[in-house]
Amino acid sequence: MKIVISQTAEDLGRRAAEESALLINQAIRERGKARIVLSTGASQFETLKYLVKADVDWSKVEMFHLDEYVDLPITHPASFRKYLKERFVDLTGVPVAHYVDGTQEGIEALTREIRRSPIDVGLIGIGRNAHIAFNDPPADFDTRVAYLVVNLDKTCRNQQVAEGWFATMEDVPRQAVSMSVWQIMQCKAIVSAVPHAEKAWAVSQTLANELTNRVPATMLKTHDHFHLYVDAASYADVTQVVTLKGETQVEDYRA
Repeated sequence: MKIVISQTAEDLGRRAAEESALLINQAIRERGKARIVLSTGASQFETLKYLVKADVDWSKVEMFHLDEYVDLPITHPASFRKYLKERFVDLTGVPVAHYVDGTQEGIEALTREIRRSPIDVGLIGIGRNAHIAFNDPPADFDTRVAYLVVNLDKTCRNQQVAEGWFATMEDVPRQAVSMSVWQIMQCKAIVSAVPHAEKAWAVSQTLANELTNRVPATMLKTHDHFHLYVDAASYADVTQVVTLKGETQVEDYRA
């Protein structure tokens, strides 16, 4: 596990994007193409801003994304399909983008596509309740399906309101289609960009705990190539780091 601590969210985004671009380019050199998974949400703004400007041959990149609300049209401001189209696909011109459309037919199609060959890089955010994708606590660590329908807990739904995607809790869908924890862990490398003070609890709990589905992001610490990018605000509550696999390398760029 590598932990990179920046002073600001802006610097975090730049560093996370540089690492992601390096991994994507490595896959292109080795196999002639790269397959990636992208997160959405306010915490990914800075990283995606820099990633779309990176020196990458995007014509050789295939994109999947993590999750989408059930029964939410792509025209809705909170649609993750809309988010990725506007903030990544339209800006890079990636030729193949696999969106989660929130339907059973969509789950089946995505499962076929994602299992054609390995995913090289997963940009996996961590939610305020330490969820990864929409796998809220207690997350299902056992299922081997690629995507599943999940019920969203109160903390998760409140996060969507706090970030401005919905006006009230009642407006937030109660279900979503989410990539499973197991499928996320199949990525060859995982880059998690987790800035801002509202993520401080999630970061501290992820780093302080042994593996537990009550803190779903602890699973990321069992990955061979997990890179966690935090800023001073999101790292502020960390008092201990429990390593679950290999060694932990810390790079601290705080002023």
